[in-house]
Amino acid sequence: MRQLIIGLTCLFLTNSIAVAHEKSHDHHQVPTLNKANTVVSMEKDQVTITFGPIDLPAGHEGDLAASMPKHFFNMPELRYMTGYKAEVFTKEGGALPKEYLHHLLLLDMDEPSISCPGEPLFMAGAGMEMTDTRFPTGHGVKLDPAHKLMTLVAFYHKVPPTKNVYARFTMYTAPQGANMAPLEVYQVGVNVVCFSKFDQRPVNQSDEGISIQPGVQVNTSPLRFLVDGCVKFAYPHGHNGALLIALENRTQNKTLLRTVPKVTQDGTLIEFPMHQVYADEQGFSVSTKEDYEMVLVHHRPLQQKTEAWGMGNYLLYMTRGECQSLAKNSTP
Repeated sequence: MRQLIIGLTCLFLTNSIAVAHEKSHDHHQVPTLNKANTVVSMEKDQVTITFGPIDLPAGHEGDLAASMPKHFFNMPELRYMTGYKAEVFTKEGGALPKEYLHHLLLLDMDEPSISCPGEPLFMAGAGMEMTDTRFPTGHGVKLDPAHKLMTLVAFYHKVPPTKNVYARFTMYTAPQGANMAPLEVYQVGVNVVCFSKFDQRPVNQSDEGISIQPGVQVNTSPLRFLVDGCVKFAYPHGHNGALLIALENRTQNKTLLRTVPKVTQDGTLIEFPMHQVYADEQGFSVSTKEDYEMVLVHHRPLQQKTEAWGMGNYLLYMTRGECQSLAKNSTP
């Protein structure tokens, strides 16, 4: 959340699907001095989307909270995305703190979402965790050349003044013609994750996430899956102060995902270590017939006077239907 130099067209005003729920956030408008400039390039088995330059701080606009206008493009050929990573840096190439990136999204505007009915498919994304993502071997998300892809970026609007900032989203792809098992993408979260339902968020939620009060705070949200699937990879997204994100099967009384971030002493998020990021070719099954729950645990230092906002989401990459046992090599 983003893949050939491609002629890009800014179709924001003419794409009714993308803007159906858009509205301006008057409390922090996007500065007019920032120019829209996004470049998409492809080299071998890698697609790179570069946003910028942009002068920060910059605001957010619309229900997808973008700091720059959305950009649309098509792949020149059929490929499968096998992973991705995000970066934020200066014009001189110096890396910036991860906190600069609020979110980066990639959507397939011609593929319906299986988790958010009526919305286009949210294929990939990244926040301040910037996890370098690699799906299990032989699995990937289809990048259909006939489909219009849309990408956008948002930076934290409270970062210090910084000129000529860039964000980069890199997609890894399988070689053309490779035999791949297609992955579908399912969004789950303690906070509201479907942008068409943002206007239904409770009073303790905003674009920034869930309001976190001093001390330990546990938030949970019930979940029913709309399709049966076999989860092969789970991309976690969280904010500062997060101690735990989890997905639990309440029907079977079983924890399916339990993700603990690496943090500084004051709780600032550093990353999700790779051993905490679920990736398994065997996978685990989710069913429309069972009850699930998302769990998010935060700690806000008692002396912290500034507002704190938390998120606890997963992008689940899964195949359709129940998991099948993998064939094991037998020895005579």
